[in-house]
Amino acid sequence: MKKVIKLSMISLIFSMVTACATTSDVENLQSQVDGLNSKVSQASADAANAQTAAADAAAKAEAAEAAANRAAELAQDTNNKLDNRFRRSMMK
Repeated sequence: MKKVIKLSMISLIFSMVTACATTSDVENLQSQVDGLNSKVSQASADAANAQTAAADAAAKAEAAEAAANRAAELAQDTNNKLDNRFRRSMMK
C-alpha cells in the first residue's frame, strides 16, 4: 500500500511540474500566434493594395491601347489621303 501511495505522490509531483512547464509553453505559443496574426493582417493589407494597383494599371493599359488604336486609324487615314493626292498629281 505504501508503494502505491509513493508512486501516486511521485506521479502527482511529476504532473504538477509538467503542468507548469506546459503553461509557459502555452504562453510562448500564444505570443507566437499573436505575432503571426499581425503578419497575416499585414499580408492581407498588402494584397489588397497590390490588387488596387493592378486594377489601376489595367485601366491605364486599356486607355493607352485605345489611344494607340486611334493614332493608328488616323495614320491610316492620312496615308490614304496622301496616296490619293499622289495619284491625282500623277494623272495631271
